[in-house]
Amino acid sequence: MKWFYIDESITDGERRQGPYTIEEIHDFVNQGKITDSTLVWHSGEEGWKTWKEALETEKKAEMEGLESSRDELLQSTINELLKEQIREFESKRFAGFFARALAYTIDNVILGLVGGVILFALGSGGLVDLETIQVAAANYAGDPTSGESLNKLIEAPGMSTFLTVWSIVQTIYFIVFHAIYSATPGKKLFHIHVETAYGEKLNWPISIARYLCSVLTQFTMFFYGLGYLIVLFDPKRRALHDWIARTFVVYDTPKQTSNGNKKEN
Repeated sequence: MKWFYIDESITDGERRQGPYTIEEIHDFVNQGKITDSTLVWHSGEEGWKTWKEALETEKKAEMEGLESSRDELLQSTINELLKEQIREFESKRFAGFFARALAYTIDNVILGLVGGVILFALGSGGLVDLETIQVAAANYAGDPTSGESLNKLIEAPGMSTFLTVWSIVQTIYFIVFHAIYSATPGKKLFHIHVETAYGEKLNWPISIARYLCSVLTQFTMFFYGLGYLIVLFDPKRRALHDWIARTFVVYDTPKQTSNGNKKEN
């Protein structure tokens, strides 16, 4: 960019001086040849303006350039982060219905054993009538469709106490394991875990919220278990409580890339 300036000290002859580089113009400013009121012009300008105005224009253009560069850098960084998140998300292997069902079965076996210990402890303390419960349970097992057998089992002395304690234990089991490990023992056995929509481990609030949502999913058993069956049709293999809590159940190891290497989580 070539600069020109009007030398007011010249009274006879050509007063326009130039062309000069911007560095030379600044040297003239330092020497006092160019002052704030000196008219200057450079290629690209429509007309002459004072050096003060030109300097302000240049500073403004420089600031706009810096802001533009900063915005471009910020946008580029955001785009790279989004691409990385997309790559990580696409590398995930979502756990299907049967893997989740088997993991849940293992968890219920564990809880069943714990429930047996609780029932025995309550019976030893005289808080439940083990003999009556055993008879009622045997009758119900012989005819699970009998409402009368179910009512007798539920109404057995101390059964309400046992169900209350066992429900609390079950709640603690799922919330604590998911909050600390993002997986229950059943899930760990099948190398799957739960994570948030952002690929993060579950924290306590999300673990609690997900468990409460899973209670709602359990109620769908009255409607053919639709809350669980949607795992079969959802591309991301989410149950109803995963949809509500915005969580995913994924395998611990990601998909293999095209070159056969596994991408780390």
